Amino acid sequence: MDKKRVAVPLVCHGHSRPVVDLFYSPVTPDGYFLISASKDSNPMLRNGETGDWIGTFEGHKGAVWSCCLDTNAFRAATGSADFSAKIWDAITGDILHSFEHKHIVRACAFSEDTNFLLTGGVEKVLRIYDLNRPDAPPREVDKSPGSVRTVTWLHSDQTILSSCTDMGGVRLWDVRTGKVVETLETKSPVTSAEVSQDGRYITTADGFSVKFWDANHFGLVKSYNMPCTVESASLEPKYGFKFVAAGEDMWIRVFDFHTGDEIACNKGHHGPVHCVRFAPGGETYASGSEDGTIRIWQTGPLINDESEPIAANGGTGRVKVSADEVSRKIEGFHITDEGKSREKEEMENA
Repeated sequence: MDKKRVAVPLVCHGHSRPVVDLFYSPVTPDGYFLISASKDSNPMLRNGETGDWIGTFEGHKGAVWSCCLDTNAFRAATGSADFSAKIWDAITGDILHSFEHKHIVRACAFSEDTNFLLTGGVEKVLRIYDLNRPDAPPREVDKSPGSVRTVTWLHSDQTILSSCTDMGGVRLWDVRTGKVVETLETKSPVTSAEVSQDGRYITTADGFSVKFWDANHFGLVKSYNMPCTVESASLEPKYGFKFVAAGEDMWIRVFDFHTGDEIACNKGHHGPVHCVRFAPGGETYASGSEDGTIRIWQTGPLINDESEPIAANGGTGRVKVSADEVSRKIEGFHITDEGKSREKEEMENA
């Protein structure tokens, strides 16, 4: 691209130590939300569109390594170096339950139906907690071969995905049997694993590589070498034409999903970037860094060669969005349209 504009992100301050995990809720009747985990032990909830601070979850006594919200954004979950995973009321900020572990909890994830919490960490054990019976002992899945770094659910909560801190590969576990059914082989440890919004792809970051896997047949779809060690990658959720990746060189790069070509390179962080995630509609993405800040960046056109993110002729292949759905989403965002158009004008005049 010959005309690259300087991107000006929204900068979200508040954390006093590195931001190590970010998670966007789906779009809810109240909008969508962004939760952040930090080594300062205080996870924070923000308005996902504006980045405005909503509240801080206070109660952990160690670094918080992982965070997530349930489907409705009514509850939050966090995993911490204080050997606990906690469930929070995302409306009031109260602790609903604390699940004690025997070592650092590095990863946690709500099931799609919001009834279960999956945790993993240095103990090398994957645990499933029944949130309808929080005092009941958790179900333990077969022992992980290494310290757990990432966990997530897929296939309508029938499968668990996990990666390890100290070895390559992503393991897929059958929830019913508790056994590994498939391993996606990587050379380096997988530091980020994300299931795409439509359930088609698993996006992984390992070392200098970002890979996309078929989430149903587990074959490798695409693999791209990165210019530096990347710690996190995320696929644009609406059309899947772009992905972002970031890591130790402090820059957030945007790439074309089909060719791997770099589309944009955004600079602004003052330390390595630990996590990047797209907002549920794909119009922005957030990055969290060693510098303690979260930055929210505009994606730009979601359809190649179109000036508008939502284009009428965007129905190629995997796009299955009705006109009603699009108008509903636009109506949901009407409050801040003025602010957005002002930002666009400022960027174009820069």
